[in-house]
Amino acid sequence: MSLKNTVVFITGGSRGIGEAIAVRLAKEGASIAIAAKTADPNNKLPGTIYTAAAAIEKAGGKALPLQCDIRDEQQVEKAIEKTVATFGHLDIVINNASAIFVQDTEHTPPKRYDLMHNINGRGTWLVTKLALPYLKKSKNPRVLTLSPPLDMNPQWFSMFPAYTMAKYNMSMLVVGHAGEFAKYGIAVNGLWPYTVIETAALNMIEQERGKPNLRTPEVMADAAYEILKKPALFTGNLCIDEVVLREAGVQDFGKYALTPGTKDSDMELDAFLSEEVHARVKMLRKQHRSKL
Repeated sequence: MSLKNTVVFITGGSRGIGEAIAVRLAKEGASIAIAAKTADPNNKLPGTIYTAAAAIEKAGGKALPLQCDIRDEQQVEKAIEKTVATFGHLDIVINNASAIFVQDTEHTPPKRYDLMHNINGRGTWLVTKLALPYLKKSKNPRVLTLSPPLDMNPQWFSMFPAYTMAKYNMSMLVVGHAGEFAKYGIAVNGLWPYTVIETAALNMIEQERGKPNLRTPEVMADAAYEILKKPALFTGNLCIDEVVLREAGVQDFGKYALTPGTKDSDMELDAFLSEEVHARVKMLRKQHRSKL
């Protein structure tokens, strides 16, 4: 599937992984609506809907910056309507917006719990719901949600149950919507990084700040592109970026290293990864080494 002239609505794309995905798709000739809250510069979190729009246009795509809080039904509805009015149609929804607070129950304030669940689960559901009438009219409709594989290992729940539940809500929507929307030909998939990705939002978390053995957001952007160009029959999958790219034939992962020269085996691994996922990555890495 070519992404040229495809219209993409992406949430939370003013920085980090969301912006990287938007720029990657812009290189393929896509038109991108950036729906995010940040319209004014912030010293702690660089990037706005306007700086992201400028990066999209520089990459060769068309951009529509939209200030939007995905917790607000009317704001989301108006943002999607403006996207269709501007570009004529809507083909892809990328649910990138997410809130994170990695603490145990005792140290998680109720307002943080509410924020994560209202943005992660409810926001993903709301955006997808309101985009559905337009996706049903598209020739190549897609939904991609940045959410982890569903691994019921107690370790993920015992460390930060509120955050785990909020992210798993997004993943369950991938599985549910893939089945529900199959009759419309809408492919719905999830994507999660195998290693921790360096972003401004991550640097807000004290224990993650300044770590050298991370990858850049471009690894997720390239993986997103590979998923979105697959046939519509590829649906209901909770994908891992490194698995997607290695299966697509990518061999040079050094280009994604935040610190040049860092070995793949030294990268910090992300959360929610099962032993099955680790085994799959190890096998693909071994296959790559055998070809060298």
